[in-house]
Amino acid sequence: MKTSDKGVEMIKGFETLHLKAYLCPAGHYTIGWGHTKGVTPTQRISLTQAEVFLNEDIRTAEVCVSNIAGLKQNQFDALVSFVFNVGAQAFRNSTIRRLIVANSGNPAIRDEFMRWVYATVGGEKVVLPGLERRRKEEADMYFKNI
Repeated sequence: MKTSDKGVEMIKGFETLHLKAYLCPAGHYTIGWGHTKGVTPTQRISLTQAEVFLNEDIRTAEVCVSNIAGLKQNQFDALVSFVFNVGAQAFRNSTIRRLIVANSGNPAIRDEFMRWVYATVGGEKVVLPGLERRRKEEADMYFKNI
């Protein structure tokens, strides 16, 4: 399965395009639409390179989510956005993944999305309002038409 245009737009909407590296609230150098792998503090990229990074990062998230059978397109898109943001390893080891594999319609999955709204800032775990909005939209997309 591939991420739909709606799923890609959701990711782009939450990630915001940056052609110059910046330090995100969680302390990671980031560029393009949320790309973090190998980013250096002074790095600059073109829009074309930002698209390449975005497509690579989405593909990585798709591979991770593709291991779950029976997902509808909206569920797949929501989970790709989630994995794009939290990372494949974190998702593989998560309660949300275990709940989805056991029963993709379990209402408790919505609560699990909302557990992923924290970042460590200055050594302290804090709620990021942007993550709260993202998780709510991902959960709403996941449960659309269920």
